[in-house]
Amino acid sequence: MVKGVHATIQKITDNVEKVIIGKHDEVQLIMVALVCQGHTLIDDVPGVGKTMLAKSIARSLGCTFKRIQFTPDMMPSDVTGVSVYDQSTGQFEFRPGPVMANIVLTDEINRATPKTQSALLEAMEERQVTVDGVTHHLARPFLVLATQNPIEYEGTFPLPEAQLDRFLIRMSLGYPSPADEIRILEAQQYAHPIETIEQVMERDELLDMQEQIKDVFVHDAIKEYIVALVGATRRHPDVYLGSSPRGSLALYRSSQARAAVLGRDYVIPDDVKALAEATLAHRLIVNPSARIREVDPRTVIKETLRTVEAPGAPVERGA
Repeated sequence: MVKGVHATIQKITDNVEKVIIGKHDEVQLIMVALVCQGHTLIDDVPGVGKTMLAKSIARSLGCTFKRIQFTPDMMPSDVTGVSVYDQSTGQFEFRPGPVMANIVLTDEINRATPKTQSALLEAMEERQVTVDGVTHHLARPFLVLATQNPIEYEGTFPLPEAQLDRFLIRMSLGYPSPADEIRILEAQQYAHPIETIEQVMERDELLDMQEQIKDVFVHDAIKEYIVALVGATRRHPDVYLGSSPRGSLALYRSSQARAAVLGRDYVIPDDVKALAEATLAHRLIVNPSARIREVDPRTVIKETLRTVEAPGAPVERGA
């Protein structure tokens, strides 16, 4: 079953990499989030392909795609939808907002006010929105790809820790290498590659894969390693607030997904190590004194990986 996940994800990856050139590891990270039903925060400068990444994934899956450009004057109803009174029927009719899609790109999420940002919390965690006391369930699959610009701070509202904790993964695409940038120029000489992207799987297949990864075997030693890593972030002298139990679950589930994406039905320590920074760093708050010394949460995770002993060898199912 897991071999089927690997083959299908490879088709999606190949499709997406026709548009997003030279970013194999980053695309694979998005695939991990997709397979384990997790949301992704892309912290990057404008123009590196964040919107095209979301669009190419949506087209590959045949999923509905909506883009929300966050601004300071945006209201929560602009995200969730609104109830409008219909004079002909004498009843209120719900008109869904852009969040009612399979893949939602929330561009520059930190430009919205905290009130509007909070409109996403229920959708991201519970896959539903409540408008005028009525709950509307979101279609599956549901994936939020949020972006924020780390350079511009004027007119922005930093994401609260509660919302950051809702993201399974925080990542960055970064600039392409010179050779890859030349390939990008050549690929877009006559038309954008996004126009030629074809659907390679059905939504039902994705939902099935999301269930399959839950069967990926995780040995007790790997579980203890995950808990030890997360526990070490809570005891680190430079950390004011360590990772929450949601961080342990994020690292556990994403490790299962990575194993399946790579064609294995069991998790190895390298899966955990590869995903620790992406799943845990954004859940840490460093001490004020550490910030003065420019200590970064990613540095804390790297140090934790060096100090916490990993299980000695890959452990296969039934071992």
